[in-house]
Amino acid sequence: QVQLVESGGGLVQAGGSLRLSCAASGSIFSMNALGWYRQAPGKQRELVAGISAGGTTVYGDSVKGRFTISRDNAKTLVYLQMNSLKPEDTAVYYCAAAKSMADLVTRSRPYWGQGTQVTVSS
Repeated sequence: QVQLVESGGGLVQAGGSLRLSCAASGSIFSMNALGWYRQAPGKQRELVAGISAGGTTVYGDSVKGRFTISRDNAKTLVYLQMNSLKPEDTAVYYCAAAKSMADLVTRSRPYWGQGTQVTVSS
């Protein structure tokens, strides 16, 4: 089992920044990819960013150039730095862990956190 706990969400004005954190625990050694998804009301959950154990990153098209994913050396913390936020970034952001990057981006049996709300006002 893997436990994921997100923090750092909140309300911010358009153009502002937020940093999300996710603390992973449990059988995290078997999870080679960590990442972030988001889900806005009435929309499907979409990939925001992912990072592999080796540091390879992947981003959703709508956040490229604005968001940056990183992880600590112990690979138990993953961060999402969000800059130049837009109202359309408003969503619940979920931390995710998977055995591979392929599993992460295809949502193949990932572990999920409880989510943290990000609201961007115009």
